[in-house]
Amino acid sequence: MTVRASKLTKERVRSAWLFLIPMLIVLLLVAGWPLVRTFTLSFTDASLGADDQSQFIGFNNYLFHGPNLNDWDDELNGYFIFDQDTGDAMVYRPGPDQYFDLDTDEVVERPIDDARFFEWQGVLADQMWWRSVWNTFVFTVASVGLEVILGVAVALVLNAAMPGRGLVRAAALIPWAIPTIVSAQMWGWMFHDQYGVINELLLGAGITTTRLAFTAESALALPAVILVDVWKTTPFLALLTLAALQMLPGEIYEAGKVDGVHPVKMFFRVTLPLIRPALLVAVIFRALDALRIFDLIYVLTSGSRDTMSMSVYARQQLVDFQNVGYGSAASTMLFLIIACFTVIYIVLGRVNFDERR
Repeated sequence: MTVRASKLTKERVRSAWLFLIPMLIVLLLVAGWPLVRTFTLSFTDASLGADDQSQFIGFNNYLFHGPNLNDWDDELNGYFIFDQDTGDAMVYRPGPDQYFDLDTDEVVERPIDDARFFEWQGVLADQMWWRSVWNTFVFTVASVGLEVILGVAVALVLNAAMPGRGLVRAAALIPWAIPTIVSAQMWGWMFHDQYGVINELLLGAGITTTRLAFTAESALALPAVILVDVWKTTPFLALLTLAALQMLPGEIYEAGKVDGVHPVKMFFRVTLPLIRPALLVAVIFRALDALRIFDLIYVLTSGSRDTMSMSVYARQQLVDFQNVGYGSAASTMLFLIIACFTVIYIVLGRVNFDERR
C-alpha cells in the first residue's frame, strides 16, 4: 500500500531542493564542465604548442597501432616513413592503407612489412603509465593500511581517561594541520643525504655506515613517501575513529568487565564491529586522496620514475610535454580507475552512508 506524503513532508522536500539547486549548479560548473572538457580533449590531438586547431583522432591517445603518431604530416596527409634498409622515403596514408613514394606520390608496389614501421602507442601501451598505476596502488594500499592501524591505536589512547587528554588530542592533530607542501619540504630536509637529521640518527645509532639518499634511491624513494604520508594523515583517521569511539554506549564495556571479558577480546568482538561503518567511510576518503596523490610525491621526489603516480604522469604530459590530448587521456583513465575502485569498494564493503537504514 502506497502511503501518500503529507503536506508538511512535501514542503520540506521542496525546501531541501531549493537549498540544493544552487550547490548543484556550482558543482556542475566547477567539477562537471572540466570533467567533460577533459574527456572531449582526450579524443583530439590538442597541444599547447600547436598553432592550428586540434583535430578529432578517436581513441588514438588511448591505444593506437600504426606508424609513430609524431610522424604525421598534414601537408603530406599521412605519416612520413623512412626505410633505413633501402633508404626510401615514403608516406603512409591510413585511408587507402597504402605506402606512397615521397617524391613521385605514386603507390609503392613492392611488398612492405607493416611490422617494421607499426607499433602500439597511447596511454594503455605506455609502460610508464602502468608503472605509475602500480606506484599509486602500492602507495595507496601501504599508506592507508598503516594509517588505519595506527589511527585506531592512537584513537584508543586518546579515548582513554588520562590527565591532559585535551592537550594530547590537540598535539596529535598538528601533523594533519600542516600543509602538504610544507610537510614535504620539511621531510625533504630531514631526508637529505648530507645534512638530514635522519641520516645523523641512523649513523649515530650504528644502523647504517653510509649516508642514504632516501628520496633519490629507487628502493627507498617510495617507502620514504609512504612514511611521510602516514605521519601526516594518521591524525585524520584517529580523529574519525575517536568520534566513533565516543558514540559507543559505556554500558557494554561495564557489562564486559562484570563478565570478565579480556580487553583484547572486547576490542575485536565489540569495539571493532561497532566502529566498522565509521572506519569504512574514513578509509574510502583516505583511499580517494591516496589514489590522486600528487603534491607530496612531486615536491619530495620531483616526480621521478620510481615514485611517479598517475596524477604526476598526467601532469607531465599536460604541462612538461604540452600534449593536452594525450594528458587528457591519462587524466580520463585516472578518473575511471578511481570511479571503478569507489564502486567496487562500496559494493564489496557494503558501505552504508545512511545510518537510518
